[in-house]
Amino acid sequence: MKDFKKYYIITAQPEDVYKALTTEITVILWTGAEATIIPTPGEEFEMWDGSICGKFLELEPESKIVQEWYFGEQESPSIVTIKLHPHKKGCSAELVHTNIPDEVYEEMIDGWDNMYFGALIDFYVDDEN
Repeated sequence: MKDFKKYYIITAQPEDVYKALTTEITVILWTGAEATIIPTPGEEFEMWDGSICGKFLELEPESKIVQEWYFGEQESPSIVTIKLHPHKKGCSAELVHTNIPDEVYEEMIDGWDNMYFGALIDFYVDDEN
């Protein structure tokens, strides 16, 4: 198992980024794929037509999202924590993803950079133009 930590700068305010990550219709808009999101601790979610699925563990409006991501029968849960901080360009999103299975680590990092946060960053850049 491996861990990953990275900061992403998004040209939107933390409250807007929080909504984009926890509101079903907005998730569908920036991912371009079906999603099921009920932003309540204990509720399960799916994104990208079920490619990402898990459960909300903790939500602090406009500042923190903690999720368990499912990777089959692993011993320790894979936990995603996203903290949103004000930044001069909008929002700094601090990502910590723990217990990533070794066999999907490189694919997961590419997904965070290019699909997940890449798509979210592009969504707000396009929104400004």
